[in-house]
Amino acid sequence: MNWHSLWTLFSIDLALMTVAWIINHVTKRAGIVDAMWSFCIAIASAYSAVVHTQGDVATRWVIAAIGVLWFGRLGLHLLQRYLHEKHEDSRYANMRDASGQFATSVFILFFIFQAGLALLFSIPMWWLTQISTVAFSQWHGWILLFAGVWLLIALWGETTADQQLTQFKKSANNKGKTLRTGLWAYSRHPNYFFEWLHWFVYPIIGLEAGLYGLWVYPILMFLFLYYVTGIPFSEKQALLSRGDDYRLYQQQTSLFFPRSPRR
Repeated sequence: MNWHSLWTLFSIDLALMTVAWIINHVTKRAGIVDAMWSFCIAIASAYSAVVHTQGDVATRWVIAAIGVLWFGRLGLHLLQRYLHEKHEDSRYANMRDASGQFATSVFILFFIFQAGLALLFSIPMWWLTQISTVAFSQWHGWILLFAGVWLLIALWGETTADQQLTQFKKSANNKGKTLRTGLWAYSRHPNYFFEWLHWFVYPIIGLEAGLYGLWVYPILMFLFLYYVTGIPFSEKQALLSRGDDYRLYQQQTSLFFPRSPRR
């Protein structure tokens, strides 16, 4: 394993998060960290594919394409949302208020932590691009194709969910209301569901080579989205801003896994 390249990736992540922290320090809006986190992984995918010349060529470039396409799109989406927001995301505003006079130190540590987290979720790309051709079977081409189709389905789902929500929010008439059409009729968080679905791509590609440790990533992402950073906060904010309308939506619509709405 090329451990030197892993340290290089961490250095890149720290540099990008330093830029993000400076933007946060000047603007007092820490939401830039979300976009930068995605860009860190997109860069890690491309960098790993270029540097790990000992790895299987097809796998390297499929990983680069998947990483840049998925995390590049997500990063641009989050950056666009950040640029159009007039106020700081309430997650970070609450953190800033709770930190008080120690806010500067707290956010420095937080951005360093995000650099480490970006590195953690870059390991599948870093690992897969180093596996030589001999570790794969004659069916590897078909497995890469299957992984690519899986990725496109997940990409379609997350992109569609994001676009539907963005269009819904553009109308002033929808203020205080909940989106109940499109993918949002089947799940209260379809964007998170397809984000989670995409993380199966990496263990699928690594299965032939015995990289069973990669199966921890769908589990990790599910835990993060379902219990930590994603759904709990979104549900709390939705109840505060939409009240009874969102409570009715909760009764009718699945929390995470898509299914037909209840009547």
